[in-house]
Amino acid sequence: MIASPAALLCRTNCRLWFRRLGPTRASWARRTIFLKTALAMASGGKGGHSSSAFYTNRLIHEKSPYLLQHAHNPVDWYPWGQEAFDKAKGEDKLIFLSVGYSTCHWCHVMEQESFQNEEISQILNDNFVCIKVDREERPDVDKVYMTFVQATSSGGGWPMSVWLTPDLKPFVGGTYFPPEDGIYQVGFRTVLLRILEQWKRNKAALLENSQKILSALSARTDVGVRGEEALPSSKEVLTKCFHQLSESYDEEYGGFSESPKFPTPVNFNFLFSYWALHRSTPEGARALQMTLHTLRMMAYGGIHDHIAQGFHRYSTDQRWHVPHFEKMLYDQGQLAVAYSKAFQISGDTFFADIAADILLYISRDLSDASGGFYSAEDADSYPTAHSKEKYEGAFCVWTAKEIQELLPDPVEGILERKTVADVFMHHFGVKEDGNVNPMKDPHNQLKGKNVLIVQYSLELTAARFGLEMEQLKTLLVKSKEKLYKARAQRPRPHLDSKMLASWNGLMISGFAQSGAILGKQEYIDRAARAAYFLQNHMFSVNTGKLLRSCYRGQGNSVDKSSVPIHGFLEDYVFVIQALFDLYEASLNQSWLEWAVQLQHKQDELFWDPKGFAYFSTEAADSSLLFRIKDDQDGAEPSPNSIAVTNLLRAASYTGHKEWTKKAGQILAAFSERLLKIPVVIPEMARATAGFHRTLKQVVICGDPNEEDTRDLLHCYYSTYTPNRVLILADGDTTGFLYHHLSFLSSLEKKGGKATAYLCENFTCSLPVTSSQELRDVLLA
Repeated sequence: MIASPAALLCRTNCRLWFRRLGPTRASWARRTIFLKTALAMASGGKGGHSSSAFYTNRLIHEKSPYLLQHAHNPVDWYPWGQEAFDKAKGEDKLIFLSVGYSTCHWCHVMEQESFQNEEISQILNDNFVCIKVDREERPDVDKVYMTFVQATSSGGGWPMSVWLTPDLKPFVGGTYFPPEDGIYQVGFRTVLLRILEQWKRNKAALLENSQKILSALSARTDVGVRGEEALPSSKEVLTKCFHQLSESYDEEYGGFSESPKFPTPVNFNFLFSYWALHRSTPEGARALQMTLHTLRMMAYGGIHDHIAQGFHRYSTDQRWHVPHFEKMLYDQGQLAVAYSKAFQISGDTFFADIAADILLYISRDLSDASGGFYSAEDADSYPTAHSKEKYEGAFCVWTAKEIQELLPDPVEGILERKTVADVFMHHFGVKEDGNVNPMKDPHNQLKGKNVLIVQYSLELTAARFGLEMEQLKTLLVKSKEKLYKARAQRPRPHLDSKMLASWNGLMISGFAQSGAILGKQEYIDRAARAAYFLQNHMFSVNTGKLLRSCYRGQGNSVDKSSVPIHGFLEDYVFVIQALFDLYEASLNQSWLEWAVQLQHKQDELFWDPKGFAYFSTEAADSSLLFRIKDDQDGAEPSPNSIAVTNLLRAASYTGHKEWTKKAGQILAAFSERLLKIPVVIPEMARATAGFHRTLKQVVICGDPNEEDTRDLLHCYYSTYTPNRVLILADGDTTGFLYHHLSFLSSLEKKGGKATAYLCENFTCSLPVTSSQELRDVLLA
């Protein structure tokens, strides 16, 4: 019997579903495949488990690094598209959909175990139409089927494996499958054969069930206003979100779970805002303490690359020690903002140094000559140039012996006979037999290796070895430089050179906000270069649309996909946010103009006039079974969460009140979630305060080349207050801002000095001319 839709939708484990299908003898299939393979080998064709070089499938014509990784599999892969759909319908075959991304560790494992396996590939080729999707290139496809997998199994993740009817309706799915049956998990070969048997025997029931499942999922994902829903109270939403975060907070190591631990920058953004709105309360103090402590512990931990900068994806343990080693662009962009704001609030240069560390990594390792930013670096790499197998973390970890050989010099000026290696190993927790807990090393690839983690404070290490503080700092800096040079000789991890509009937007915000807060013009210039890159390579002047992705070409060129993929909602909201951030940092009004143009296009393509809020995708793609409105802030904030603040900022810069109304309608559409579990959308929870309190327009009248104007601007950049926008009234009445905001013409400098006004709803306070007066007004 096939499991009922009701059972599936109440999160029945797909593995149990497979068992219910009953046993199927596979010996006939194996014998047939063996004979076919032998014949192919005899004729000089395909054959052998390690002969993938003989194969080239349709993915060879794609640009995506992930799809190209599978272009030489013996699996007859298709990219997502009409050719594959027509084949499935024409031959009445099921579709096997495999979704992943190029720096995904378990995607690599499943490829090696199953997609390079001749026997499994033959089963796939003979009986299924196999489609491979890069989730970063096609987040729309990924979200539809991940919604199904999460609703019908014990979880989600990548690689995602889903079986579809010829009309693209899912009926069973999961994530990683081992090739053979194990004690706790059914093997991929068995899954394929059982599904094939059911398609042959119970096709009508399977099709009926898939339709019922799809209808239930479509209803479940229908986020929108139903009737006359009131806007949620910002006080109630903020208070509940704060308490939910506080309850999950790890008092010792920071973060909001035990393990695995993810950075979750959206939580930091919310807590900073909550602190600013409750500065004088114990709750406000706790919000700030939770954030600063977590950021500090992350920076000390192994999730932070102490040698080559930047942050890894997440920590597998509670202490932020052993990471999953891939590095993602979206993490770097958001964390650069978080650490810059931590410095802005606390004045502690430790946080400024970490922000600079992140931006150094991006500038050096994830930047294209054209100005764009690459997507990621892989977790896996070859331990040596002669290695045949990649290991996770091989590029980043150290043996004690390696460090001792690299840092053999004695430390001068201390009584004990100690080498630089002794000091370095003590400070970073290096052990002779390795410092990785075997429980966090399931494949035994980190045995005897060390993941660097700041084990002791500078003060404690200096006291332990009798060193002056500056002497210790110099020693550690020089030691890191030596290790960096040694690491540069190792084979580098795979670089995903795909450039995504959305993630480039997040990174532009990282450079722009950090540049403004830290006073680094080079960061602002780098943000502007990336924005020009988006304008030149990922935007169509004719249609006004963004493109989703492009790729590193030969030399300094940039390649576009053979079938251009238009931008999704997330591309628009992150780019619009970036352009607002870049305007505030650079004061170049052309970025405001483009942001407003994109906001109009976003409204046209994605707005739901019936249920309110934005769909994640355009309505034009008929291959998508339904349109989703994301309702969770994850590794990246959900697009609707960011859209609320973008709309309020756009309204503040243009006076277009319809955008304020739209912001309220989004909050109404998500009101149930905001009132019950705001912790899953903390960015939208934060935005409720901006809507109810209105954004403050900080207008500075003056010439940015003059010192008095620069003083007021520095005050704005160095003072943390949420829910505000900066407007420079430079007297150019022909410019974008004067054209849209008529009240600016009535504001002027007082006594010939640069002057600031704090305006709400286009009504302005009395003028101030000193930075201290402006700070007092901002903090009032």
